[in-house]
This record gives sequence, structure tokens and C-alpha cells, in this order.
Amino acid sequence: MKVAIVQTEPIKGNIEKNVENHIKWIIEAIQQKADMIVFPELSLTGYEPDLAEELATNQDDSRLDELQILSNRNGITIGVGLPTRKDELLFVSMIFFQPNQKRITYSKQYLYHTETSIFTAGTNPLVLTFDTEVISPAICYETSNKAHCEYANQHKATMYLASVLSSIGGIDVELKKLSGIARNYNMVTCMANYVGKSGGYECAGKSSVWNEKGELMEQLGDKTEGMIIFDTLTRKTLSLTFPHVTNEG
Repeated sequence: MKVAIVQTEPIKGNIEKNVENHIKWIIEAIQQKADMIVFPELSLTGYEPDLAEELATNQDDSRLDELQILSNRNGITIGVGLPTRKDELLFVSMIFFQPNQKRITYSKQYLYHTETSIFTAGTNPLVLTFDTEVISPAICYETSNKAHCEYANQHKATMYLASVLSSIGGIDVELKKLSGIARNYNMVTCMANYVGKSGGYECAGKSSVWNEKGELMEQLGDKTEGMIIFDTLTRKTLSLTFPHVTNEG
């Protein structure tokens, strides 16, 4: 199985433009025969809690239909970040598109303290089971909660995929923590982060993959968008980057 993580520079609050950018990376992943691709936290809006009330939607939003079409036609599972709404409640969510299946919404269960005044914690844990792998998605601060890692371990996860926003000031701690998760729980661990600015933060990039021993296998830089693909059969990684373009709008 080939799993891709993508490092993006978000366009603040612009779902349509971010979808376009995601599609570029999804097509690249398809060309590399990836089976799954995952983006950073709230990747379709940027990490913008102050805009969540305005931007929140749900998994059936028609602006996401092209992602489902790509999944269906190419047999690829796609995970994107989006604020979602249920009744009056807002959630930090990931939407998963699986080939010819109903979309899945996974909402962040463990919120950072600055998020609790805006968002509600999700209540439905999730692991995704494939032919050869069991994959546990994590959204940013969840990686700091032992219960989240324990759930992945109890459900025999072989890979832990963290979609994050990690700033320049916090990246060193984040990298050390995720390396420890890989080592302590014997899971290949991946982190998809932003570059550029989002939510008032200077994003640090350095999206990474660690093996089950916590050893760093691949890491992107801190300035450009890019993608890492991990092959679970060969245990090798491939990294791809495109020229840096400053996003506006």
C-alpha cells in the first residue's frame, strides 16, 4: 500500500481555491500509484477558527464532489480537513472519500484549549482498515493525548497519520513527540503540516514520516509545498516538491 501525505500552503478561507490545489496533488499521487492521500488540519480553509462559523459545511457539500469522483475513478482514499457543522455545533473535521462508498466525517476528539470556545469535541473514534494496513487518523492536538494513541494501538493500527498545523515555535516538540509515538506504539507515523501563514501562525512545514522504531525516514523542507509517499511493501519513501508560489485570495 502506498500512503501519501501532503504539505500545503493554504489560501485563507477559500474552499474552492484550496480544492483546486488539493486536486493538483491528488492527481500527482494517482500518477505515483498512491492508495491513500491525506492533507493538513482544516486543509480546505486553512486553520482559521475565527472564520469557522462562516465556513463550516458538511461532507455532502457539492464543492467536494470532484474529490469523490477522483476517488471512485482511481481507487484512492482521500482525507481533507474542513470545519463541519451539525445543528448549532461546529467541529474540526476530516472528510474521507473512499472509492464508491459513503463519505466519512471524523471530528477532532481532543481540542486545544483555544478551540473549546468555538468547537465541540467529536465523539466517534475512527480507524480505517485496508487489505494490509490499519490506519488511525489524528488531528493535531490529538497526538498529545495518550488516550488517542492508546485507541489506535488497541485497534491494531499499523500507521498513525497526523494532520496538523505546527508553527515555527512548536515544530521541534511536535517532531520529537511523533517520533516517540512511532517508537512506543510500533506504528509508522506520518505528519502533514502547512507552510506559509495560517490562523496568525508562521507554519513550519517539515512534514515527516517515521518508521516503527521512531527513526526519521523522510522530511520535507520548511518553505515549499510537497508530498511524501510511503510504500508499506518496500518500506521506502518518495518525496516530491513543486516550485513555491505565494498564494493570494
